[in-house]
Amino acid sequence: MRSKGSYLLKLLLVFTLVFPLLAACGVNQKIEEQYPLESVNGSGASTSYVYRAAGVSVPEVAKALADQQKPQQESAEAKDHMFLVYNDRIIHLQQDTEKPEDTLIEVDSQEYVRQNYSSSFLEGYLLASFLGNLFDNGRYGHGSYRGYDDRGTYKPTGGSYHAPSAQEKKAVPPMTVTRTGSIFKRSKNADTTSTSGGGGVTSHPSKGKITRDTGGGKKSGSWLTPRKSTKPKTRVGFGRISRRH
Repeated sequence: MRSKGSYLLKLLLVFTLVFPLLAACGVNQKIEEQYPLESVNGSGASTSYVYRAAGVSVPEVAKALADQQKPQQESAEAKDHMFLVYNDRIIHLQQDTEKPEDTLIEVDSQEYVRQNYSSSFLEGYLLASFLGNLFDNGRYGHGSYRGYDDRGTYKPTGGSYHAPSAQEKKAVPPMTVTRTGSIFKRSKNADTTSTSGGGGVTSHPSKGKITRDTGGGKKSGSWLTPRKSTKPKTRVGFGRISRRH
């Protein structure tokens, strides 16, 4: 009896340790793993991905996403529009007017919001301090866009939504900013500048020349032999110092 009780106690202990880990794995699923991707728009740093949560209300989706990853800011609970703000993206939850029982999950990069949304529309949902920083105190935020569900009336300024391709379905929103840079490498014979970007690496070798003045004119060459120099030698004898020239 004692060994059986000890076995059951160990089994219970293992269950209590493993179950929270399994539950955490389920909670931390990414959006693209939970909901089907419906539409995409934009490229580079300005992107918008739209997912569909069938049969789930806007507040329910907002709570599920906020429980998975706490947002920096969350708009007040509403049945038609809610916003979750993260440091690299803004999630706009919308009730589908054609299917009111469904929620459209629009994941926008901050650049997409800056270029397309109306700041006056977002004022009713997000803090003024955040909007001031996002729209650079009025420099941006002059678009008329109000979300994917209203795209027929309030169209985005750049590009249009389309069904995702197989490659786009593999992308994890938000996409990172495409950056380019230069790498300078000095070789034994020449200077090579390699520029890296979206299209690969291109090398541009270049050779230089050194010009020297020979007195009668200038002469060019790929190398220059320096003039030999020696330290002056001195000789001491009978009170005189002579210098070798």
